[in-house]
Amino acid sequence: MTLNHILVTVLTITLFAGSAQGQKTDIMLLGSDHLAQLYKSDKPRTDVLLPEQQRAISTFTNLVLPYKPDLIMVEVLPEKQTQIDSLYALYVSDKLKLDQLEDGRSEVYQIAFRLGKQLGLTKIHCVNAPGGTSQSILDNGDNINLYREEGAALRAMVVDKVKAVQDGKLSLTNYLTFINQPETYNRVYRLRYITPARVRNGTFKNPDAMIDTAFINPTYIGAELISVFKNRDYKIYSNLVTTQLKTKAKRALLLIGAAHLGSLRSILRDDTDYNLVDPVNYLRK
Repeated sequence: MTLNHILVTVLTITLFAGSAQGQKTDIMLLGSDHLAQLYKSDKPRTDVLLPEQQRAISTFTNLVLPYKPDLIMVEVLPEKQTQIDSLYALYVSDKLKLDQLEDGRSEVYQIAFRLGKQLGLTKIHCVNAPGGTSQSILDNGDNINLYREEGAALRAMVVDKVKAVQDGKLSLTNYLTFINQPETYNRVYRLRYITPARVRNGTFKNPDAMIDTAFINPTYIGAELISVFKNRDYKIYSNLVTTQLKTKAKRALLLIGAAHLGSLRSILRDDTDYNLVDPVNYLRK
């Protein structure tokens, strides 16, 4: 057999093996604010338990429903899977009163549970991971003004949208849709994963237990913060892909806080086993 024949044979076997593994798994990363934190007792329109906001959430989930995921994952630690299983079973059988649950306003119950029940899914999967920290621990160093100014601009934009919800000028449906726009989560991504690298020669202010200060290099203080955020995202990604492998799902959905959207999208773009489905394609309808 000639060298050319060997190469053709190897290529054919490789292509066949790839096709035999099946199609890519679709994955939608659906962003949400933490709805329990959005609630302010003196701002009634932030209460997702009110009939008006229940209708708004229903409108939002109905827009996503045609995607028909066969796997729904949420930003809850896997250690709480048994608790989530129990609550979801009660929810499906109409025995769970969310207004009597301490965190009943959470997007896990308001969005993920609602979607899961409508789709007839038997389980909602927990894929969160410990880690992360506050962005505020980076407050000094060379070029810190770049980081501060960008952070202030992003906060102003978000505060403006939240105030519009509070004042009844922006529906909760449109607020959740706003979170899932590339212009929104890409700005968050830049602040958390790009801009900090420009900050050098500094120290963390009051780092929490998630920061192992013994291994922090002050020269690269901004990059060190990025690595903390990215480390957690890779753990979430690991939980996501192993859950998909276990369930053999073909159309997955992860409901996640907006801060993780850009980073997880960048990771999954490099995973050839997955096809990213943009929620905007459904929400613009």
